[in-house]
Amino acid sequence: MEEAPAVRARGITKSFGDVVALDGVDLDVTSGQVHGLVGPNGAGKTTLLGLLLGLAVADSGRLEILGTPVGRTLAVPDGVAGFVDGPGLYPSLTARQNLSALAALRRYDAGRTSGVDEALEQVGLTDVADDRVRGFSLGMRQRLGLAAALLTTPRLLVLDEPANGLDPAGKHHVHRVITELAANGTAVVLSSHRMDDLAALCSDVTILATGRVVFSGPLSKLAAESGELDYRLLTSDPAAAHRLAAETPGLRVVPGRDPGQRTDAAVVVRGPVEALDDLVVRLVGAGVALRELGPVVTPLEAAFLALTGTGTVSARNDQEDPR
Repeated sequence: MEEAPAVRARGITKSFGDVVALDGVDLDVTSGQVHGLVGPNGAGKTTLLGLLLGLAVADSGRLEILGTPVGRTLAVPDGVAGFVDGPGLYPSLTARQNLSALAALRRYDAGRTSGVDEALEQVGLTDVADDRVRGFSLGMRQRLGLAAALLTTPRLLVLDEPANGLDPAGKHHVHRVITELAANGTAVVLSSHRMDDLAALCSDVTILATGRVVFSGPLSKLAAESGELDYRLLTSDPAAAHRLAAETPGLRVVPGRDPGQRTDAAVVVRGPVEALDDLVVRLVGAGVALRELGPVVTPLEAAFLALTGTGTVSARNDQEDPR
C-alpha cells in the first residue's frame, strides 16, 4: 500500500477578521522530503505553518497530517514538531535544563539524559549546554529550538526561518541535521527568505503570494521557469569579454557595465543558458581566462520575484499574519 503523504492540504482557507490569510491553499509534502515554503511578507506562510503545528485551525478545506485528518481542534498527531516565530525557551534556565524540562513536560522518557545530550550535540551546542539561555544569541536560540524538536524523533518537522542569525558553523550544523533527518524519512517543511538555504536543502518548494499558491513543485522546474537571467563574468580580459559577449547570439550585455580596460572589472550579460555556453566556448577559443561565472540573482530568486511581483527579498522573516 502506498504510504500516505506527511502533509496533504486541499482548499485551505483562513481569515482574521476581514483579512484573508490563506485562500484555497493546496500543499503536498512526502516523507523524506525537505519542502520549502516561501513568499513575501504577508503571504500567509506563518499562518500555514501554524496550522501544521496545531496552533490554529483552518476555516475550511481538508488537512491531513501523517495520514490523520485534522479537524477543528487545536491538535495534531504525534510525531509533529517544530516552531514558528522562534522557539519558546526559558531564559533563566540553561540549554540542558530547557530540554530536560521539555522532555519531562511531554513525558519523553524524562529519566534518560542521553536524549538531551544527543540533541545538543546534533545542533552543536554541547559546549554551552550549561549556560543560561538569556545570554544566547539569536542563532544559538534557533539551534536550541531545533534541538527541542529533535527530542520527539519527529516524522514531520516544521521550521520557521531556522537559519536566522546563524554564523557559518551554526548554519552547517542546522543544514546537516535537516539533511540527515530527511534521509532517514522525516518530512521537513522549511520557511525561509534565504534563497541559498532553500536551494541547498529543498527538493520541492511552494510559493505563496497574498494567501494563494502561485507555484508548487520541484525546485528544478521552478528554476527552469525563471527564463533569462543576468550572469556576472570575471575574466582575464574584460574588454575582450565585453566584445565577445556582444557578438554572441542570444546574449545582451547589460548596459552601464562597460569594463573599459580594468583587469578586475566584471561583465554582466543577460540571456539563456545555451547562449552563455556559447560565450564560454568563444572566450576559451580567444584565450581569455574565465575566473568567475555565476548568476547575479539565483534562478530561484529570479522566479520568486517574477511569480510574486516583488522587487526585493526581505532579509528577515515576516511577522506576517494577517498575517
